[in-house]
Amino acid sequence: MEAAAVTVTRSATRRRRKRQLQGLAAPEAGTQEEQEEQELRPRRRRPGRSIKDDEEETVFREVVSFSPDPLPVRYYDKDTTKPISFYLSSLEELLAWTPRLEDGFNVALEPLACRQPPLSSQRPRTLLCHDMMGGYLDDRFIQGSVAQTPYAFYHWQCIDVFVYFSHHTVTIPPVGWTNAAHRHGVCVLGTFITEWNEGGRLCEAFLAGDERSYQAVADRLVQIAQFFHFDGWLINIENSLSLAAVGNTPPFLRYLTTQLHRQVPGGLVLWYDSVVQSGQLKWQDELNQHNRVFFDSCDGFFTNYNWREEHLERMLGQAGERQADVYVGVDVFARGNVVGGRFDTDKSLELIRKHGFSVALFAPGWVYECLEKKDFFQNQDKFWGRLERYLPTHSICSLPFVTSFCLGMGARRVCYGQEEAVGPWYHLSAQEIQPLFGEHRLGGDGRGWVRTHCCLEDAWHGGSSLLVRGVIPPDVGNVAVRLFSLQAPVPPKIYLSMVYKLEGPTDVTVALELTTGDAGSCHIGGISVLNGQLVVKAWTGRIHFSATTSALCPRRAAEAPVQGGHGPLPETSAAHRLAAGRGVERAETSSRHSLRPLRVPPTKLARWVGRCGRQLSGGWVQHCYEVSLRGCLLLDLLVCFSRPPGSRKEESFTCRLGEIQVMLPRGAPAGLAVCPAGVGVEAAPGRPLLGFSGELGWRSQGGAMCGWGSPLPAPGCPAVLSLLSCQVVDAASLLAPLPQVQAVTISHVRWQPSASEREGPPALLQLSCTLHWSFLLSQVRCFRIHCWGGTHDDSPGRELPRPEMPMFLGLAFATQYRIVDLLVEAAGPGQDRRMEFLVEPIPKEGFRVPQAEWGRAVLLYSAPA
Repeated sequence: MEAAAVTVTRSATRRRRKRQLQGLAAPEAGTQEEQEEQELRPRRRRPGRSIKDDEEETVFREVVSFSPDPLPVRYYDKDTTKPISFYLSSLEELLAWTPRLEDGFNVALEPLACRQPPLSSQRPRTLLCHDMMGGYLDDRFIQGSVAQTPYAFYHWQCIDVFVYFSHHTVTIPPVGWTNAAHRHGVCVLGTFITEWNEGGRLCEAFLAGDERSYQAVADRLVQIAQFFHFDGWLINIENSLSLAAVGNTPPFLRYLTTQLHRQVPGGLVLWYDSVVQSGQLKWQDELNQHNRVFFDSCDGFFTNYNWREEHLERMLGQAGERQADVYVGVDVFARGNVVGGRFDTDKSLELIRKHGFSVALFAPGWVYECLEKKDFFQNQDKFWGRLERYLPTHSICSLPFVTSFCLGMGARRVCYGQEEAVGPWYHLSAQEIQPLFGEHRLGGDGRGWVRTHCCLEDAWHGGSSLLVRGVIPPDVGNVAVRLFSLQAPVPPKIYLSMVYKLEGPTDVTVALELTTGDAGSCHIGGISVLNGQLVVKAWTGRIHFSATTSALCPRRAAEAPVQGGHGPLPETSAAHRLAAGRGVERAETSSRHSLRPLRVPPTKLARWVGRCGRQLSGGWVQHCYEVSLRGCLLLDLLVCFSRPPGSRKEESFTCRLGEIQVMLPRGAPAGLAVCPAGVGVEAAPGRPLLGFSGELGWRSQGGAMCGWGSPLPAPGCPAVLSLLSCQVVDAASLLAPLPQVQAVTISHVRWQPSASEREGPPALLQLSCTLHWSFLLSQVRCFRIHCWGGTHDDSPGRELPRPEMPMFLGLAFATQYRIVDLLVEAAGPGQDRRMEFLVEPIPKEGFRVPQAEWGRAVLLYSAPA
C-alpha cells in the first residue's frame, strides 16, 4: 500500500543550518557534552508556532486498513516482512532477473577497500569458501536479526578472497558479508553451480547451443555482480557434459571473465576442479592436462581436496608463472582421504605454501558447526592461530581509518558509551575493521606476553570491544602489540584518537603508537596531544604517543620483513624486536623534547576534542592527537603498555580498546604523490594525473600543488607509479557538515492489530513500512533510523510533549530501510496520529551530526471512517 504524500518545504531549514555552521566557528558557552547533546536533541517549537514554519518535511497520509498487501516473497521474509538476501534456483530465474526497487536492500554500501599487496600480485593468496548448513541462515536478514549464538568471522586480514557457497544454482552473497569483506580489502565471489541430472539438463540448455546462449548467461551473471557490488563468481559444474557443452565451456569462461573485468574492476572468475575436457565428471585433485583448458580460460583454479604432495609437485610444471592462481582445496571437515583438516589444517597449509600455491579453505565454519557453541570464540582463535604462520596478511591503504572493533553482534547495543538497547543482535554489515588477533610472547624466558581477544562483555560503540591482556616482565619497560598493518600515504596533517578502559587497579599506562615509512623524505613536523602536552621531533620511523608522559620514542625496525605487505622500516634509534610475525615489541626511548602545552585546540576541532583526555561514561577514556607529517607512509598501528616509573616488579594488565581513529580532514579529494620504490597514489577515481612540478607530485584539478616527494628522475628516465586509492583533503574542512538527507518517502505500509489485542478495537497497532531516501553513499559509513510517534495531530499550532530524544530503530547500509512491527497508538475517531521518521547519516569519521543534516518524513494515520 502506498501512502499519499504532501511535500512541505521551508526556507527555515537553510537558516538553521547557517546558524549551526556559525555555531561550529564560535561555540556557545557550556560543556562540550551539553553542546553535542543540544545539536542532536530536537529543537523545541515555540508555543503557537506551526511546524510548517520550523523544519522541512514530507507528510504522508494513511488510513489504517488490515487488508493484506503481499510483498514479493523473494525479497521479504514471509513471516516478518523483513528484507532478506536471496538466491536464484533455475536458469529461467537467472535469465529473467532484472533490477527492482527491492533489490536495493541487497546492494553493498562498502566499495572494495584498497589493500597492499593488491590481489593481482603474485604472492600466494588465501581463499575462504563459506559453506555452512545450506547457507542463508541468520546472515540472510539484511537489517540484522535477533540471534543468540551466531557465527562470526573476524580474521579478515589473513584472507584475500571470500566465496559464499550454497547448492542453489545462483548464490548471491548476502550483502552483510560483502560489506564486511570489502571493508577489509577482501573480494567476494558468489557461486554458480550445477549438479546431478538437473544440472546436466541446465548445462545443455545454455552450453550445448550457439554462443548467444552462453553469452546471455554470462551477461546476466556479470550484471548481477555489478549491480549488487560483489566481485565475481566461482563456477562449479558438478555434472557430466556432452561434447557440445564441454566444447563451449572454455569460450563461456573466457567471455564471462572478459566481460566481468570490463564491468567490475578487480573482478575474479574461478573454476572448480570437477569436469575434465572430455566432459566427464572426474575430480583430479590437481591442475593437469585434463582440466588445464578451463584454467587457461579464467582467473584461477580451485582444486578438489584429496591431493597428496606429489600432486603439488606435478602442478608446478602446469601452473608455470601462475602458481598464485592455483587455489589448493582444503576441506576443514577432513572428509575423504585428505591431508590435515580440523585442528590439523596447518599440516595442509605447510605443504601448500612449501610449493608456492594459494590455498582455498573450504568450510572453516567447522569450529561452529561441530564444536560447542559456548566455546566458539576460543576454538575460532585456536583454529586460526595454528594457521597464522602460513597466512600472510595484507595492509590497509586508505584513510580515514576508524574502528570500534564491533563484530556486528552483541548482547546489547551501545552508542558512544551510552547503552541503546539490551538483548542479542546480529548484523553483519555493522562489523567494523578487525585487528590482527593472536598471542605474542617476548623472547628469552617468555615471561612477557600479550593476547588479543574479541570481547562481547563491554563495548564503547556497537556490541563488542577488543580485549588486550598481558604481562610486562621485571626487566622490560613496556610491551607493544601491532593491531593493524597499513600502507597509507598521508597528507600534511592527520588526527588520531584512542578510546580505552583499563580494568581493575593498575598503574600501567596505555599509549598509541604508529610506524611511518620514508616516502622520499618523511618528516614528522609536530605532534600535538590535544588537551595535553605538545611534543615535537623530526625523524622517520616509529612514533610513540603516550597519553600520560607525552613521550616521543624513536625505535629501530626489525631486520626481518614485517608481516602485512611491507618490508623493514627505516632505522631511527636503538630498539629490539622480541617476537616474530605480528609481534610484541619493547624499545628503548630516545631523548624527548617537550614544548608548551597546546592549550586551545583549533576551533574546527572543538567538537572532536571535547572528550579528549577525559573520563567518559562507563569508565572509558579518550585521548586525541594531531600529527604534522611530510612525505610519509603510515605503516602500522600499535598499542603500547608501560610499567609505572620506578617499578621493577612484574606488571599484568587487562585493557579494553573501544575505538581507534586515524582521520583526514574531510573535504574534496586531491592527489598526493609520495612514491617509495614504485608506490604511488591516484587523485580520485577518474581524475587524471595532470603533471609534475619540480618534485614527484601532481596538481589537483583546482591547480593547487598537493603532493611532494623525491626530485624527479633525470630526463629520459620516467618514474613508474603503481596506483593506490586514497583520499587527501583540505585541513580547513574537518567537520564541515554533510549534505542533508533528501527525499525521504514512506511506502509498502502494512497494519496489524497488536498481538495482545486481537479482539475489540485495538489501542495499539503494529506498523510496518519502507523508507527510501536520497544521499551520496560514498560520504557515509551507514545511516541510523529513528522515530517519534504517538502524538495527536488535531491541534497543529499547539506544542505537544514528546521524548527528549527519538527512539532508535536500527542501522541501514543502503538508502532504504524496512520498519517492521513497530508498536504505535491507534487513532481514535476523527483523530490523526503522527509518526515522524528520521534518517541520520553517519560520516566516515564516525561523528554524530546535527539534526539539521538528518532526513525526515511524517506519517499521519487515521481510523477508517
